[in-house]
Amino acid sequence: MARQTTGKRKRTLSQQQAAWALLAPFLATYCAFLVYPFFKGVWISLHDWNLLAVAMNPAAAKWVGLHNYVHMLWGRNITWGPLSHPLVQLLALAVLAGAFGLHRAGRLSGRSAIPIAIAALLIFLLLGFTPGEGGRWFDRRFWPTVGNTVLFVALAAPGTTIAALLLAAALNRETRMMAVFRTLFFLSQVLSVTVVTLIWQIMFSPTQGLIDNVIRVFGGSPVSWLTDPHFAMLAIVVTTIWWSLGIAMILFLAGMQDINREIYEAAALDNARGWKSFWFITLPNLKRTITLVVVLQIILHFQVFGQSHLMTQGGPDDRTQVLVRYIYQSAFRDSEIGRASAMAVFLFAIMSVFAVIQFLIGREKSE
Repeated sequence: MARQTTGKRKRTLSQQQAAWALLAPFLATYCAFLVYPFFKGVWISLHDWNLLAVAMNPAAAKWVGLHNYVHMLWGRNITWGPLSHPLVQLLALAVLAGAFGLHRAGRLSGRSAIPIAIAALLIFLLLGFTPGEGGRWFDRRFWPTVGNTVLFVALAAPGTTIAALLLAAALNRETRMMAVFRTLFFLSQVLSVTVVTLIWQIMFSPTQGLIDNVIRVFGGSPVSWLTDPHFAMLAIVVTTIWWSLGIAMILFLAGMQDINREIYEAAALDNARGWKSFWFITLPNLKRTITLVVVLQIILHFQVFGQSHLMTQGGPDDRTQVLVRYIYQSAFRDSEIGRASAMAVFLFAIMSVFAVIQFLIGREKSE
């Protein structure tokens, strides 16, 4: 009996060793190309790291701690003064003193006095911060760039989700023509960003583009889509939706085909067909799939780079400048690797939040 137990332990140990041996190449590659570069990027973000200077002399990198993050998110040479905004700050102090006095007199309960006092104190403290001599608030291009990226995601992620959902509902039939249409709509997914942007640059051309030619047919005047500040971001959003439609459509088709057909048959007996069955049966059963697709689209679209870089070069007037492109310019055009790494860590933090959401959704679905 003891020999059998020992044999089992040896076999288990050998299986574990085999498993680690098979995992070792992947783990080594993963650590070399993902884990190490990430921590190296965090380390660089804590330095004043000029690309050209450090390339010539590795000792040229200067430790600055959180300076790159403070400059990016807060500003530089920010000072505090008790009367930077005297009228509002004195009013905040009066409210603070009034809340304290009313509480002492028994006219205001502690539950009400404490929030009022904290709010007044925060107003007094925060309004005391102002840029000093030669200082300024945060990186002037960073937050507008973040805003452009958030706007792009807010338009592209729901647009892709809704278009893919409707398209999947239309193609959810087991016929040869539907299979052909699914393939055609998925083909855009396999194209590179260079090919996609070239196609849509021609489509949006004010002289030879299909869109403006259609507008002319109906008596309208052509629009310079890629150079107009009001339409440039919309043009990039349309391009991205067309390009990323395929994967979302496939996920929705898989979810729809997983729904029991007997539910539709029972609903049909109650005269629930067409849009009624889609609204009351398909959508509730696709709740997890919709959430998963939205989260995936948000993660993917926060990484947008090629469309902005190739179609509009971030213009006009930085209206289509996105975060990844700004990181790229800061690193390789301005040689400010430390500042670019800090922005990359900021982007990683945003992506991590949505990655955690995706993980929780996947775990809930498996359970």
